[in-house]
Amino acid sequence: MTKIYHNPRCSKSRAALAYLQEQGLEPEVIEYLKTPLSVEQLKALVAQCNLSVRELVRTNEAPYIDLQLDQADEQQLLEAIVEHPILLNRPLVQTKKGVRLGRPLEAIYDIL
Repeated sequence: MTKIYHNPRCSKSRAALAYLQEQGLEPEVIEYLKTPLSVEQLKALVAQCNLSVRELVRTNEAPYIDLQLDQADEQQLLEAIVEHPILLNRPLVQTKKGVRLGRPLEAIYDIL
């Protein structure tokens, strides 16, 4: 089962979803801003994507700056993402082969 953690307002996320559909896939679309992920779900994604939690955080968003997360540890970052889902970088694509951040889009090719 292919999943995309998606923000429909993000052009990169829309492009990844369109690419998946062009490949004949019908991914489960998870709009994480409407249905925030839990710390446990985030940890599972991190474990599958070969990136650190910090690499999945959008550092230019207001909550990151307001909460002064530049010195936060991974647990604090995970909790901040749960509280402020806009902090999660996107799109994340998950298949049985792993999880990739679709920035650039080509990063997801090896798990399809």
